[in-house]
Amino acid sequence: DVPRVNGQLAVSRAFDEKSLKSHLQSDPDIQWINIDNNINILILASDGLWKVMSNQEAVNIAKKFKGPQKALKQLIAKGVKRDSKDDILCCR
Repeated sequence: DVPRVNGQLAVSRAFDEKSLKSHLQSDPDIQWINIDNNINILILASDGLWKVMSNQEAVNIAKKFKGPQKALKQLIAKGVKRDSKDDILCCR
């Protein structure tokens, strides 16, 4: 399980939440990745998805669909079906 603020709020960082500042990290994780024409799939999702699904499984699901919208809906549906305890966000 993840650490929670006041036993309720599961967060890893927050911006502009002064009352919770002592409990939270506000420094984002940044990673630079070169994207070229050989990249066919890029999945941006929150930890609500990644806690219940591996990277490879998410890619395999996304490859089944031609358009990103249907792939994202399927990824979210699978995450919810697996009883993710966190919110799930996927971006196209």
